[in-house]
Amino acid sequence: MVAKNNIRRICVYCGSADGVKSDFYQAAYQTGKLLAENAIEIVYGAGKTGLMGALADGALEAGGVVIGIVPDNLNQGQLIHSHLSRLEVVNHIQTRKARMSEMADAFIALPGGFGTFDELFETLTWAQIGIHHKPIGLLNTSNYYDPLIALVNHALAENFIYDQHKVLMVIEKEPALLLSSLQTFQQPANLESWISRNQ
Repeated sequence: MVAKNNIRRICVYCGSADGVKSDFYQAAYQTGKLLAENAIEIVYGAGKTGLMGALADGALEAGGVVIGIVPDNLNQGQLIHSHLSRLEVVNHIQTRKARMSEMADAFIALPGGFGTFDELFETLTWAQIGIHHKPIGLLNTSNYYDPLIALVNHALAENFIYDQHKVLMVIEKEPALLLSSLQTFQQPANLESWISRNQ
């Protein structure tokens, strides 16, 4: 039997844009609800718009704990969720990302844009170079991330990443399956062989 990872808090990256397909909102809401029902706290970017808002609403309406981290320049009423369990205001976007990473036991990326891509790949890079050893999940709602997955596979085929780096990103299409996969995730062997060049 594979031992389960002790995941008490998950950092969730997701888009804040309005007007996206209902499938994306529903998946974000269900993710928040699922985490709350499993007594897993959420740390995220504090937003009330787009998938950020749906995620927080799903968790809060199910009695969950939602912690928002926001840089000072984005701490504006039209952006920030008003019913968070806790809000932390930091001085810089890089401080925000470091704080979210520090607080989390695992990570999930829902559909999003530039900010979500940046957060996901920085988190993967930090795992690649050994800064953290936490599970990283990608929720591929309505095949949104198929092009990104194809890019990762292309990078692998061209030898820019190694097999053990690709499997750092756990990919599922349903929130419950993704959570289960994160809970049973095992770090790949020889993760740092690209540094030693012992392939």
